[in-house]
Amino acid sequence: MTEAAVPAPGQRLAWIDLARTLALVCMAVFHFTLDLEMFGYVARGTTTSGGWAIFAKGIAGTFIGLAGYSLVLAHGRSLRWNSFLRRLAMIVAAAAAVSLATYVVFPANYIYFGILHSIAACSVLGLLVLRAQWSVPLLGAVAVLALAELYGRAFLGPPWLAFTGLTANIPPTLDYEPLIPWLAPFLAGMALAKAIPPATFEPAWGGRRLAQRLGWPGRHSLAVYLVHQPVLFSAVWAYTQLTG
Repeated sequence: MTEAAVPAPGQRLAWIDLARTLALVCMAVFHFTLDLEMFGYVARGTTTSGGWAIFAKGIAGTFIGLAGYSLVLAHGRSLRWNSFLRRLAMIVAAAAAVSLATYVVFPANYIYFGILHSIAACSVLGLLVLRAQWSVPLLGAVAVLALAELYGRAFLGPPWLAFTGLTANIPPTLDYEPLIPWLAPFLAGMALAKAIPPATFEPAWGGRRLAQRLGWPGRHSLAVYLVHQPVLFSAVWAYTQLTG
């Protein structure tokens, strides 16, 4: 990877924000459908089977892959520890808030290692290959997928090892994104950012202001992620109370 391939710190790429916005819209659609399922408006098991299950995996993979891509964008020239630790602390705090909130509302199925937990852990592991050539994280992604295929959930380990994705002893949960296999899209995102100059994907925007407006949710993706599901769940609950 050449230094020229990585934008200067603080330089934003509109396509990244737009990609996050699109992923957030897809996540909101999925969670709204999940809420409808929980309140009995759609058939039980709708969001865990067929196309909806593939849709959910695609959304998670997009978010995690963009997180890996963004790690290279933010620190590919040099690791800025203060910035990295501040961002990591925000993600860890948000993950803890999700765990606490879901434990209060759904104690039997609370989220102990969801997408935010996975992004936090992958961000730390990603530092190991941050300065490597693009082929290294790519090979790492392939190795993780191979490990998932060969040994995924193959061992009867204790429940606290569920975050690895290798144990068959997995407590029930509303969201589960273990390191195996979800480290793979994170590493793949890092490899892509290293292999192809990120500005390559930046279109010559005809309406720059429109692109900035559409990308606003993507620039604040963590906050939008934390707020959208409580809002959607509350809306469906309120509708149920009014019509019930």
